[in-house]
Amino acid sequence: MLKDVNDSLDHAKQVAELIRGLPAVVNVIPFNPWPNSPYECSPKEQILAFAKVIEDHGIGAPIRWPRGRDILAACGQLKTDNEKRRAKQMAEAAQ
Repeated sequence: MLKDVNDSLDHAKQVAELIRGLPAVVNVIPFNPWPNSPYECSPKEQILAFAKVIEDHGIGAPIRWPRGRDILAACGQLKTDNEKRRAKQMAEAAQ
């Protein structure tokens, strides 16, 4: 869920209409921000409202709340941070 990108209630209705009649579940996944990212996570209230619209159409919409955000360890963030740190150390060592 990207704030002001794909989190509107109209987007939720479009998703529900797109998969109407299919045996599907929509995993609602809040964005995991990282430093200098151009995106932001949708507010909790918007995420809940988005999921409710989908559920009101008879489609399951579990919210996959992230863990580890406070230490940049959610969904690959820790790996990305470690790779950046390692690249910086290698560049400094080469000087």
